[in-house]
Amino acid sequence: MSQTYLTTKALSKLLSYSEWTIRNQLKDSVLLEGVHYFRPFGGRKILYIWETIEADMKKGFSSLAIPMANGGVCHG
Repeated sequence: MSQTYLTTKALSKLLSYSEWTIRNQLKDSVLLEGVHYFRPFGGRKILYIWETIEADMKKGFSSLAIPMANGGVCHG
């Protein structure tokens, strides 16, 4: 299966969210390291996996996700 890797800038254009929103509000609350993104070669740069993000957007919230008061979710 071929995967599409996107930078934060490219992902922001596809999702119509600002880069700031992706980095500061979605990353590590909705977009999880090892699932939706990774850091190649252990570096600082982040590459997002488009197919995984797209599949999760279509499926909505997981029944295992516990809503938190700050608007995030706990992935139980």
